[in-house]
Amino acid sequence: MAPPHRLSRRTALRLAGLTLPALALPAALTACGTATGSPGRVLRVAQTADPKTLDPQKQGDLTSMNVLINIFDTLTTRGADNQLAPGLALSWSSLDRLTWRFRLRPGVRFHNGEPCDAHAVAFSVQRLLDPATKSPIVELRYVKKATVVDDLTVDLHLSEPDPILPAKVSLFGGVVVPPDYLRQVGNAGFAKHPVGTGPFTFAEFQRDHQMRMRANPSYWGGKPALDELVFLPMPDPSSALASLQSDQVDIVANLTPDAALQIQGYRGVEIRHCPGIRTSYLSLDTTAGPLRDVRVRRALNHAVDVPLLIKAVLDGKAREVPTMFPRESFGFDPSIQPYTRDVDLAKRLLAEAGFPDGFDTTLTAQTADANTAEAISGLLARAGVRARVELVDAGTYSSRLTSNNRGALGPIYLAASTGWTLDAESLVQSNVRHDRRQSRWRNPEADRLVDAEEQSLAPADRQRAFTGLQHLLNQEAPFVFLYQIDTVYAVNTRPRWQPGVVGLLAMARAQVAS
Repeated sequence: MAPPHRLSRRTALRLAGLTLPALALPAALTACGTATGSPGRVLRVAQTADPKTLDPQKQGDLTSMNVLINIFDTLTTRGADNQLAPGLALSWSSLDRLTWRFRLRPGVRFHNGEPCDAHAVAFSVQRLLDPATKSPIVELRYVKKATVVDDLTVDLHLSEPDPILPAKVSLFGGVVVPPDYLRQVGNAGFAKHPVGTGPFTFAEFQRDHQMRMRANPSYWGGKPALDELVFLPMPDPSSALASLQSDQVDIVANLTPDAALQIQGYRGVEIRHCPGIRTSYLSLDTTAGPLRDVRVRRALNHAVDVPLLIKAVLDGKAREVPTMFPRESFGFDPSIQPYTRDVDLAKRLLAEAGFPDGFDTTLTAQTADANTAEAISGLLARAGVRARVELVDAGTYSSRLTSNNRGALGPIYLAASTGWTLDAESLVQSNVRHDRRQSRWRNPEADRLVDAEEQSLAPADRQRAFTGLQHLLNQEAPFVFLYQIDTVYAVNTRPRWQPGVVGLLAMARAQVAS
């Protein structure tokens, strides 16, 4: 058998028990198309779905936020270097362990002319916290209230320390909405015609067709180079890519590596990918069965050849991670190395644990991750672990994941976290400490380290806790550590734009060729 690094993509897939299906492409993509004329300074972006709502405080998913971040601003933001930067707030500081102060940018106004000041920020925070809003956004769960200090200063008062609150208000938790306008039109009216402070103003929303915005000429960050921005929902990647090829859209976002492969080499179309933050891993139920034994858990990590998985299934568009901490997150320790990929060692560990012939188990995954799950199953089988893949739709997966039954997704399930705060806390907050909803591991030292990083405001203290936690994760292997996947998108020759590591479709600085 050839060593892994010499395996062709198809050979690797056969070893993994997987045959990759070709994407069925419509006729429009089977031959080179011709341009239908320049649409002017209009950028047309296809993503998988419409926003769930146009009320930014009543949604909590990146697909919706990709649209709304172009209409609304947040207190903080991310610069091109992925570092936290001023947004509506010019500066922020912790007055004490339970109070964060934000000093606001002067002169900012909402699209209707209403001032965006400390009163608007306090109103927005209180609206988000109000149970009547029924917001799914959880980033401000430790915030008790917001108080106005003066027109450009607002304090957020917490029930518990939150060292990464400034990062949490760089997206979902930090959106500011107009108080007077909301009082005039109500929640329903606001959701029909949203008003923010962002680089684009709302123009039209036709569900299942398009969301259209116009450039805000008075934007505090400078008028965008675009005249219009249009988002189109295209759940079928083949249709989206056909629209790109026929010059009906300019960018197809959130592509899987499989889909992107289908149009490589077509004239006037380019596949781009850049480092992403979304990190995948296998959650192991360490409370029952063979997975209680650390030797078994280590064996699984040795058996799953992540570099081969990345090459064979993801077309090289991912990066291996040593634990579940992505490289760009605060807390990542580069000194910790991934597991060696060694099937023979995995077999020896299984035998030492009392499973010389391996064992049977199940691996649950969402239907969209079928290729990856089948490949992982094939890699585990080489060590004697026979993991039957159970595929469920996204809704079923989500309901099981968030239920009170921690075993609802079976002994092993494929999971991923975006970690958009770029802080390692976001990756471990729900699934490491023993009393958290998705935790299936009980370790007092892990609990102590989670408490240390969550409650300390000093970066050095938090880094020490994170480093200790990564060493512990590596030793105890309560997960199988996989990869952080790239952001993959396809473009025609018009756009000049690249996403940050979070992959957000913020288009304030995007340009189109004339």
